[in-house]
Amino acid sequence: MLQPHRLTDDATARLLEAARFHDYRVASNPMAEGGVPPVPGVRFPASLHQEGPTRIVPLDNSLALGCPGPATTPSLAASFLHVHAGDALATDANATSQLYYVIRGEGVSRVADASAASIAWSAGDLFTLPAGSPATHLASEEAAIYWVHDEPLLRHLGVTATQPRFAPTLYHQAAIREALEAVMNDPESRKANRLSVLLGNHLFPREMTITHVLWAMFGILPVGVIQPPHRHQSVAVDFVVDAQPGCYTMVGSKLARDGSIADGERFDWEPHSVFVTPPGLWHSHHNESGQPAHILPIQDAGLHTYLRTLSILFSRHTADGGHQVVDDAG
Repeated sequence: MLQPHRLTDDATARLLEAARFHDYRVASNPMAEGGVPPVPGVRFPASLHQEGPTRIVPLDNSLALGCPGPATTPSLAASFLHVHAGDALATDANATSQLYYVIRGEGVSRVADASAASIAWSAGDLFTLPAGSPATHLASEEAAIYWVHDEPLLRHLGVTATQPRFAPTLYHQAAIREALEAVMNDPESRKANRLSVLLGNHLFPREMTITHVLWAMFGILPVGVIQPPHRHQSVAVDFVVDAQPGCYTMVGSKLARDGSIADGERFDWEPHSVFVTPPGLWHSHHNESGQPAHILPIQDAGLHTYLRTLSILFSRHTADGGHQVVDDAG
């Protein structure tokens, strides 16, 4: 019969060294106690991709988040890619999901995975790549691309993405706009909280998200419209597709009696810029510009939907001039 191995004093000390004990009253909500910093609402201007050499420009917020970088949110990293005509730029990430949106220019992306064909793209196109998809982006004319992936999440988990959960997928600009037009032409959509189309993949019919982690929405903010506040536990990394001065988002933690955001912070929409909407905060969109505007929020809502933690809520006006909070966008 085997005898159990007796631990030496040094071995026991090593096992005990990392153990800690925390008072539940403090440890149950480390954000409230300041141990875990909140996600700040930060802005990244379009000037970051409008000039300079061919390069990757990380939208890094890791110092404020207190995590290894680059990271734009605790789970997502966003970057601008700037590629001059005739140049090539390589990208790679330890990520389950990568999303690319073409801001301007034309070119082709060659994916190292032999099963994937080269992806030809132009302004307004969007494509996704799965785990194990290093790519080289060649521009036939000066180009800028918005790149978002979930490497910070995997870095936190201490894992490597090895299994592709979907195939490379291309969404042409014309198809995106056509889908949005169909939503706008539906009479029932006039009373919806947002006028938007969610980009999906046939492999994720339950979550109805673009990947199993990422969520992508292409939305319009019509002239003179205030899209009422809503909130969710996912973080939104919002890319402004186009807008004129007078388009903005209000963000805040509380609602006034009429359902508007009380004491909110204003995020003005600069074309081809990015701003972060923190989790759990109410946000409303306003268009006082005289021209329609479009926005592309990318979120980790695919993961939250799978975990049943998205908790998306909407503010709806009532007949007495007040508001009610509902979980129905329509």
